[in-house]
Order: sequence, then C-alpha cells, then structure tokens
Amino acid sequence: MKKRGSGAAVARLRRGLLGVLLTVIGVWIAGILLFAFLPVPFSAVMVERQVGAWLAGDTDYVAHSDWVGMDAISPWMPLAVIAAEDQTFPTHWGFDVAAIRTVLAGSEEGEPVRGASTLTQQTAKNMFLWDGRSWVRKGLEAGLTGGLELVWTKRRILTVYLNIAEFGDGVFGVEAAAQRYFHKPASRLSMSEAALLAAVLPNPLRFKAAAPSGYVRQRQQWILRQMRQLGGEGFLRQHHLR
Repeated sequence: MKKRGSGAAVARLRRGLLGVLLTVIGVWIAGILLFAFLPVPFSAVMVERQVGAWLAGDTDYVAHSDWVGMDAISPWMPLAVIAAEDQTFPTHWGFDVAAIRTVLAGSEEGEPVRGASTLTQQTAKNMFLWDGRSWVRKGLEAGLTGGLELVWTKRRILTVYLNIAEFGDGVFGVEAAAQRYFHKPASRLSMSEAALLAAVLPNPLRFKAAAPSGYVRQRQQWILRQMRQLGGEGFLRQHHLR
C-alpha cells in the first residue's frame, strides 16, 4: 500500500508539473501572437528587477517604460542598436551562425567567451525569460526566438526591443531613456545620443549614459563609425525597418 501511494503521489506531481509547463508555453504563445500588434506593458526582466528591489527593501525603485511606436523614435536609434549589437539583423532568421561559430572556436581555444546574441534573441529573453546564463534558459530562448521570427516582422521585433531594452537602473525603453538622460522625446534623439545609448547596452547597470566612462565614449565613437558604414537612414529604408 505504501509503494502504491508513493507511486500515485509521484504521478500527481508529474501531472502537476506538466500542467504548469503547458500553461507557461500557452502564455508564451499567446504573448507572441498578441504582442505582434499590441504595445508590450512590461517584460519579464522588468518584473525580475522590480521584485528583486522589493525583496531588497528598496521601495523607491520603479522599473519604468513608456511605449512608443517606431514612428515616434528617431531613426538614429534603431540604426545605432543594429550597428552595435547585430549588424546582420535584417537578413538572419534569429541566429547569427557565423558569430556563434566564432564564439565556439574561441571557447575551444581557451579565449574569453563573448556573446553572440542577436536582437531577436535579446528580445525573446527580455520579454519572456529571466536574466543570467544557463543552458536551460538558452534552450528556451532559442525556441522563443524562432517563434518571434516566424510571427513578427523585423520592424516589430526592433520596435519591441527598443521599448523593453534596459538602459540604466530602472530605465527601460528608449523613450524613458531619452527623457531621463537627454530631457527630450525619443523622436528627437541625435545620432550621437543614439550611439551613446547603444554603447551602454552590453551592461546598462555598469555602463552609465549619464556619466559615460572613457570606454563607453570609445564604444560610442565606434558605433558612430559603424552607423555611417552601414549607410545611415538608407540602410533602414532598404530593409523596410522604418
């Protein structure tokens, strides 16, 4: 009787876990379908940051974002993040295979491993998953990335990315960042300002747009050169991103 009762408990636990998993997957699918058109009110990373602040006793922290459409964002901003983070964004299917091979080759040779996440991967992670590194998270991210590329347009992916990207402590999205650091709407960001915001994206809690270090300034200048080499606003029009 004991073994039978134990087996039944294990079976119930398995069914419960399967139910939770299917529910989470259903929420993700619904999110991908709904947010192909609707503004994204918040992201998983925003929730993670807010809950972490509350648990730490920081009642002043507010994860803040103001949704704006692509037409209300300076064209320099999408160009800046593409130049800085993912120059093959218009043509890949969510994964930069060449960059992944380079990272794997460097890892095998004992070199420091550098990320190869595309803008689509970063959007999937920021929207639906938690921060940090693990093979489980990367696997889930890969599946969500495929879903975004299948359902959303490139313009939509870029719009959502710019609205949920973290630009500083509690600052999410390009509109909140433009207001916080430059006291202007995202539509009026200059080429230099857009490059500065893009320069902090690898680690916005360490790199400060309000007080840029020498490294951030160097990265800003590199991004500006890349933006010019890509062809400026013509690059966005060529790939139907404006």
